[in-house]
Amino acid sequence: MKIRVSAVQYHLHTIRSFEDFAKQCEHYIKTAQEFGAEFVLFPEFFTTQLLSIGSEQGTTLTINELPGFTDQYRSLFSNFAKDTNMHIIGGTHVINREGRLYNVAHLFYPDGRIEEQAKLHITPTEVHEWNMSPGEGLQVFDTEKGRIAVLTCYDIEFPEIVRMAKAKGADVIFCPSCTDDRHGFHRVRYTSHARAIENQVYVVLTGTIGSLPTVDFMRANFGQAAVITPNDIPFPPKGIMVEGELNDDMIVTADLDLSLLYEVRERGSVTTWRDRRTDLYIDWEKENIEG
Repeated sequence: MKIRVSAVQYHLHTIRSFEDFAKQCEHYIKTAQEFGAEFVLFPEFFTTQLLSIGSEQGTTLTINELPGFTDQYRSLFSNFAKDTNMHIIGGTHVINREGRLYNVAHLFYPDGRIEEQAKLHITPTEVHEWNMSPGEGLQVFDTEKGRIAVLTCYDIEFPEIVRMAKAKGADVIFCPSCTDDRHGFHRVRYTSHARAIENQVYVVLTGTIGSLPTVDFMRANFGQAAVITPNDIPFPPKGIMVEGELNDDMIVTADLDLSLLYEVRERGSVTTWRDRRTDLYIDWEKENIEG
């Protein structure tokens, strides 16, 4: 089973209307469609671009106003998925649920279904500056091409949550990200490699680029898309199937061969998933079955 995936290095810049946002997203969607992609990944917080529109009174919008665009966002991306017959991981969008803000990844299916995965680990900036709340649980999603999970940025830095996703059967982890400097970027990138090695899964990663001068905490972005593999003979030696050019407006595309994952789990140079010492630490497969 092979899956063709595209990841968008989304260029943030000031726009004037929701239509501007829709046209930019459509450009990336059509590009991925031309490449024959079956899954398309957008980055974390890319919808903060909508805040640069400002209010009708000419005042600056804040993160608290972003949930006001939710219906338009969901309708736009649901139509993209149905029109192109692609699965779209629409980055993340901030929603308001019972008076609390959540940073939520959205998975748009070609048949019109929309699934959600709230970010589970919240950074200090999200907590103190934007008053975000963490999600309550981990989901995995079944698709015609296999089982996937969507873990956002900071989530990938915690090995336990990816262990849980793998124990639930996920072979591909999609990681929408948003980092503002080299330190944050490399934290996410390096830990994505670690999670791919530990769990013998693919990690599809991307981030925002560009700048939103009128949006607090989105003035700087440092990003690069990559498709990351385990480090074993069937895969590239550095565990990088494809990566974009740093901070360029572009899409990267690659084919993920799931059969190679199954092969290395059984007969690889190392068999990290099989060789876990579950006599010493928790067995998430067993926990998943009993739970």
